[in-house]
Amino acid sequence: MYNLHIANKNYSSWSLRPWALLRSLSIPFQEEMHWFEGRSNAARFQQFSPSARVPCLRDGATIVWDSLAITEYLAERHPNVWPAASAARTWARCACAEMHAGFAELRSRCSMSVGVRIRLHTVTEQLTSDLQRLQDLWSDGLRRFGGPWLAGPQFTAVDAYFAPVAFRVQTYGLPLQDSCRSYVDGLLAHSALQAWQAGALAETRRDEPHEVEILASGALLSDLRAR
Repeated sequence: MYNLHIANKNYSSWSLRPWALLRSLSIPFQEEMHWFEGRSNAARFQQFSPSARVPCLRDGATIVWDSLAITEYLAERHPNVWPAASAARTWARCACAEMHAGFAELRSRCSMSVGVRIRLHTVTEQLTSDLQRLQDLWSDGLRRFGGPWLAGPQFTAVDAYFAPVAFRVQTYGLPLQDSCRSYVDGLLAHSALQAWQAGALAETRRDEPHEVEILASGALLSDLRAR
């Protein structure tokens, strides 16, 4: 059985991606939780991850770090990680790569915190640009492959890759056009994301650097997390 090393579900957007993919495909795995503790995570995380970061997948003696590498490793061993059709599969890989490397303003301005609701102090020009590109990308996938998921009728790796964005939209009330809002609503209703959200809301451990960063971005409207 796989061992997937992750951090706090409330904050860890990178951990969410392979976790949601494994869960959506009903691939058995053991979750290994490692809590964020301020800025002193590297020494602890180095014990299981060569990069000292999460996520990290262990398959026996094999160690796979980085969410995109984990996705490709799983795709070599399990069907339906990527769409079956070549055109959809190619598009999905491109979209994942763009998400993996891009959308810097969205990441920094809207750090993931599943359990809170924030009204942003400022919607910057760069954030507006990221949101527009995001919607152009989603609209292209939905139009090309017919939905309801980005690359066709089945939830695949590309949808798992945008799962953290769905939580960001929910947390910060980010504006979207109707078709993209419907896609986000579908993501948030997916059983894997519902399970992740339940876990995030049940967490009582807080990481101060994350909390400071998130609260600096806007006004706190509500905090739904357990105390």
